[in-house]
Amino acid sequence: MDEIVLITGASSGIGKATAELLLENGYKVYAGARRLEQLGELRSLGARILYLDVTDNFLLETAVRTIIRNEGRLDILINNAGYGAHGALEDVPMAEARRQFEVNVFGLARLTQLALPHMRRNKSGKIVNISSIAGRISVPLSGWYHASKYAVEAYSDALRLEVKRFGIDVVLIEPGPIKTGWDAVALENLSKNSGSGPYAALAQKLTGKFREGYRSGAPGPERVAGVILKALEARRPSARYVVPFRAKAILFLKWLLPDCVLDFALGSLLR
Repeated sequence: MDEIVLITGASSGIGKATAELLLENGYKVYAGARRLEQLGELRSLGARILYLDVTDNFLLETAVRTIIRNEGRLDILINNAGYGAHGALEDVPMAEARRQFEVNVFGLARLTQLALPHMRRNKSGKIVNISSIAGRISVPLSGWYHASKYAVEAYSDALRLEVKRFGIDVVLIEPGPIKTGWDAVALENLSKNSGSGPYAALAQKLTGKFREGYRSGAPGPERVAGVILKALEARRPSARYVVPFRAKAILFLKWLLPDCVLDFALGSLLR
């Protein structure tokens, strides 16, 4: 039988590229997003379209209920929706910090709660959480985003141990810099929150580094989609997949270097 997949944040970037690749490989894809006008291409490829805001519990319940009514099961959940509330920790309003967690953590967790009973009933399933190397290393002016991704990492590790006994796999995907529209939103938030004031000079430097990292030589979201497909088709998927290679190099340096040396290196990079 075709495996039934629900992907959040499918209107662009990694979510859209993954939906396209899974459709090409015979999966039945339910693509969820807030921006329905951007889902027309996926619809034409055969995806079922869902209006989905991961902070709205009613919409989450409706999405899962619709899939179970139509298909009788949900085999794969890909929690991809997310954004970056960038800015100095002193500057970012607490309301925005809470929204960062509502989107990146609590929406993911609630949708997982809704999917799990159906996967347990079938004694199988895969939950793929799109994290980031930002969940394992932190840089200035991105603290709330890092905090949310660290939370996704810890949540996924605990979940993996809890549900393995039911035949359910939990996989973390940890992208580094990837060419998507994600960085534009992050930089807009950075400018809004810390574009003036005591952190303005640092924000300007970091903006340049972001643009260099995300636009110069970074692979496209198709690279991440390929890794997700690899994880889905693995008989025993790994707990974590890091992509691309330079993201692995960054995490290796994080593991290798003492905090004081890493702090010095990051500080020098932004002077």
